[in-house]
Amino acid sequence: MSIQTYNTLSRRKEPLKTLEDGHVKLYVCGITSYDLCHIGHARSALAFDMIVRYLRYRGYTVTYIRNFTDIDDKIINRAAEQGTSASALAQRFIDEFYVDMDKLGVDRPTLEPRATEHIQEMIDLITELIDKGLAYQSGTDVYYSVNGFPEYGKLSGRNLDDMQAGARIAINENKTNPMDFVLWKGSKPGEPTWDSPWGPGRPGWHIECSAMSRKYLGDTFDIHGGGKDLIFPHHENEVAQSEGASGKKSVNTWIHHGFVTISDEKMSKSLGNFLTIRDVLKHYHPEVLRFFIFSTHYRNPLDFSETAMADATAGLDRLYECMATIDDLSNAGISEEKTAIASPKDSKKLHTIEERFQKAMDDDFNTAMGMGILFDAVKVINKICQQLPVSPSQADITLLKDSAILIKKLAAIMGLLQEDARKYLQQKKATMLNGLDISEQEILQLIQERKDARVAKDWARSDSIRDQLLAMGIELKDSSSGTTWEIRR
Repeated sequence: MSIQTYNTLSRRKEPLKTLEDGHVKLYVCGITSYDLCHIGHARSALAFDMIVRYLRYRGYTVTYIRNFTDIDDKIINRAAEQGTSASALAQRFIDEFYVDMDKLGVDRPTLEPRATEHIQEMIDLITELIDKGLAYQSGTDVYYSVNGFPEYGKLSGRNLDDMQAGARIAINENKTNPMDFVLWKGSKPGEPTWDSPWGPGRPGWHIECSAMSRKYLGDTFDIHGGGKDLIFPHHENEVAQSEGASGKKSVNTWIHHGFVTISDEKMSKSLGNFLTIRDVLKHYHPEVLRFFIFSTHYRNPLDFSETAMADATAGLDRLYECMATIDDLSNAGISEEKTAIASPKDSKKLHTIEERFQKAMDDDFNTAMGMGILFDAVKVINKICQQLPVSPSQADITLLKDSAILIKKLAAIMGLLQEDARKYLQQKKATMLNGLDISEQEILQLIQERKDARVAKDWARSDSIRDQLLAMGIELKDSSSGTTWEIRR
């Protein structure tokens, strides 16, 4: 089965077809570097990190380009507020971006071009558009003429006549049409400027990505990605610029991820619900944020809340606990004579994990369904482990260990299960114990006292110790291999 992707342009799922056999050329709009990244940026970075990892897992070579907008009104204004230069401010937040991405375990793209490094390419593209009658100079500015591109609105599904009817021309704006957008801005006092045929100035936002994607991926490439908020006007304008200049289809497949809200409200600094990646990682493991993001299909809205993050924490813990259980089987005494505990039905479920996972992910990178396949396997594994005798069969051990290796391999596509399971769980226990009035040594001492009481058939004392620990948030679990404990959430 081929990979099916939802194409914003056609508004339907389509088989992934690449211009070059086995090679995906992907361009994603990156950050405007004027502030710390928020969880909306995290969703974008992680969504395309996952898509690239999955494509490579499926055997594709991927050329992944993600740009930095390092010149923009927001950057210039913020730099002025802070008494620094636009270039210094942009560099500072690009550096901070990498700090956040590294903590999240995001793989670096193939190339990360910066707008200010491609001014000549933008000037060349604007010149082509002027020569073709698709752009015009007005004073020291240059605008794109949307009426010259009959297909304007095809990506967003908007009608140009309706847009024009609802638009208002701002005072002193020398546009031919209110929907025309700027390609080059004449310089203002104190702003960064570059020389151009139209006088000193700087590029508009939309022209940046058209120029950089063309340089590195060509006039036509396979996938262009970003958030749904970029469909209009940014990506719509990219289509007009790129296709107006080349006369060719610019992108075969447009992929857009959904919005992130905070407790069902749009993120907003004025509402006080604006969360940076660092805000979140102060309280949650990076893989918990990944788990939370991938538990919802990338195109659907994603609502951040403490409840959702608690669910993600519990889900990730369950995966790690399963992996730790299988790791512990290395110490089990294997019996060559015993028959396997795993039923044919359960064995089949575990042997088909990868096949079922691929089917889910081939359907427009459906991580929510893919995670469901992994949890289905974990459920089977846990059931088998609970039934294992002290000396399990070689067949059961092989099945369980092979399944764990496969689960880790597939989870890695979403950046999950990247730590040693025992270390992850021990660190989590240590962190959670900091908030309780008991140490691990005291817990283990009480467990030993309970064990002694059970040997002496002092059931009242045994139950008392269990209840004492439970009241403190410590739950005991008895099994054939002994007693373990965990902190109740």
